[in-house]
Amino acid sequence: MIRASFAVGEYYHIFNRGVEKRNIFLDQRDFDRFLESMLVFNTTEPIGGIYAHSFMKQVSQKPAKRLIHIICYCLNPNHFHMILEEVADGGVSEFLRRLGGYTKYFNHKYKRNGVLLQGRCKIVHIETNKQLLHTSAYVNCNDRAHGLRHCMSKSSWDEYIGKTTDALCEKKIILDQFASKAEYRDFTENSLKNILERKEKHGELEKILLE
Repeated sequence: MIRASFAVGEYYHIFNRGVEKRNIFLDQRDFDRFLESMLVFNTTEPIGGIYAHSFMKQVSQKPAKRLIHIICYCLNPNHFHMILEEVADGGVSEFLRRLGGYTKYFNHKYKRNGVLLQGRCKIVHIETNKQLLHTSAYVNCNDRAHGLRHCMSKSSWDEYIGKTTDALCEKKIILDQFASKAEYRDFTENSLKNILERKEKHGELEKILLE
């Protein structure tokens, strides 16, 4: 695990994959369930499962305080990436702990036992704005980096370029630095190309994204 000391207002690149590189999303419902978990479990309030949350929403109209801001994400068949900003003390750790409930859902659905992910999530502290921008490009288009068709993954890319009205992500920290969504799209495509070329030549992706 790449360790990081969490602090409110700081950004973190978080990623993990299936144990033995196995697929962790086998159909559309699996992608949707993980995204639902990302939305539902992002609250400072104590919470049970997703079913319990659906009942609690009916009896409480008070807006929940968030643990984290989701800046961007990409879910691929056997791994995921996301950039998170901590907005409550201990928010990132608690959010990731709650997302671990996806394993229970997956094991029940597919009648299996045991761990699903390859240990704890790897976490890289994003220390500069330049690093934040380039990591957002890599995460938003990570499916393209692996040559995956759009139907085989789920990412926040469509949110960023305005192809969907979904609003899971806090995009202002990224998009406000560009004149338009088209400009960010051009930046992302150029950045991704550069990252992949350097990764192929030198490897060590984490160091490339830190530069």
